[in-house]
Amino acid sequence: MVVKTPVVISAALAGAVTVKRQNPAVPYTPEEFGEEAKKCYEAGASIVHIHARDPEKGNPTADLEQIKAVIDVIKEKAPEILINLSTAISTVATEKQRIAVIKEFKPELGSLNTNSMNFSVGDHKTGKVTMGNTNVFVNNFRMIEKFAKEFKKAKTKPEMEIYDLGGMYNMLFLNKQQGLFEQPLHFQLVFGVLGGIPFSYENIAHLRNLMPPDATWSVCGVAKDQFRAGMCAAPMGGHIRVGLEDNIRTITGELAKGSWEQVEWAAKVAKLAGRKVATPDETRKILNLPQQ
Repeated sequence: MVVKTPVVISAALAGAVTVKRQNPAVPYTPEEFGEEAKKCYEAGASIVHIHARDPEKGNPTADLEQIKAVIDVIKEKAPEILINLSTAISTVATEKQRIAVIKEFKPELGSLNTNSMNFSVGDHKTGKVTMGNTNVFVNNFRMIEKFAKEFKKAKTKPEMEIYDLGGMYNMLFLNKQQGLFEQPLHFQLVFGVLGGIPFSYENIAHLRNLMPPDATWSVCGVAKDQFRAGMCAAPMGGHIRVGLEDNIRTITGELAKGSWEQVEWAAKVAKLAGRKVATPDETRKILNLPQQ
């Protein structure tokens, strides 16, 4: 059966790890974020996912003034696009800094991370960890519950970041608490992080089958998993996240000229699956966001 719901395309513009040395199109300054958001919107994205950067050094930043500068330029350049703010921010951000972005800016969406885990980069041919071999991404139950309550106060939709099966079961367990989350839930299935679950057809099907039947869901993946996950999600009724946060290349292996180039690919995949590309207004309805 062909799924008729339009595909919501999200563009994750920078992340906490990718830098201009890897791909010069990674945005650092508010102006660069704004221009990239505009191009992504024109290519079909209805959401941009933001990790703000120090405009000079390029480091991920928890500075609220710098984050506000990025949001302001995005809203000026692409006023219709929805903002999804990261509560991961960086490996050194404190718990207080991580949730401050939701409390301060009250975005339409925000990332709610769902389990503690090793979070690293490695060479899959040699089995060597090449970055972050001591990194532990802390998201204990107390933090998740605290963050969820702040999301609800801000009227921000939690995008539940599912890095492995443990994260999914954590959220299904916490969802038993009356009123902790607005229903239906929205999940982002993340594939390919070293320390998390890799992409496979079996893994995406298993995670999908665990969700409540009325939940909405999207996929993203590191490097080639970005394309494999997106190709599967479109005909299965899911949505697609792309962007330089997750992958610096195009489907042909060349350096992407920007996240917008991957958005163009995702729009083609949606159409091949017999689905439209969602507008921002359609995205609000699909993800059960407050209407403007």
